[in-house]
Amino acid sequence: MQKLDIIYEDKELLVVNKPAKLLTISDGKSTNTLYSRSRSYVKKQHKSNKIFIVHRLDKDTSGVVLFAKNEKIKKYLQDNWLKITKRKYMAILEGKLDVKKGVIKEYLKEDKFHKVYASSRGEYAETTYEVINYKFNNTLVDIEILTGKKNQIRVGFSNLGFPIIGDKKYGNITNPINRLGLHAYSLELNLNNKTYNFEAKIPKEFIKYKKEA
Repeated sequence: MQKLDIIYEDKELLVVNKPAKLLTISDGKSTNTLYSRSRSYVKKQHKSNKIFIVHRLDKDTSGVVLFAKNEKIKKYLQDNWLKITKRKYMAILEGKLDVKKGVIKEYLKEDKFHKVYASSRGEYAETTYEVINYKFNNTLVDIEILTGKKNQIRVGFSNLGFPIIGDKKYGNITNPINRLGLHAYSLELNLNNKTYNFEAKIPKEFIKYKKEA
């Protein structure tokens, strides 16, 4: 089993950098998940150790994932998640998005095929972005999500007409980096009167989009 890329660990938290193409938790079929790897890791430290899911990333998204080591801290984090965290992503979009800074506000629903779409009857989702760079007829954007709705980043940019590269589900047809162009690079957490800044290193596939031509 592949070694965990651990960003931070203490008696209450385990923070790891999830690779792309790995489920956060099982879909009922796969047993090799970020959760199973993290559980094995803490069990090796002591057989009574436990790990709890707090949030998740899509299978094809890489980046920061936080686990709790006890149920009390898990419940506190989940109950207060939007108030105590700031989450930032980096995405590579198809085409050149000429509006260099903006806010995407939508109401989202999920259909029976697990595809998310905009609907006036959906749940509110808000995403802010700022363009970092243009390269290879793509746009690299810095993103902060102010809500935590499923696929909100992917749906939001697809609806703008600039889907994330590698995102066939939401209308993209190119995949120059052989993965989804979405990475959760930063999670800021305010806990116990302390501010933590957890950062996952930028994947090598993204670096060339940051560099000037």
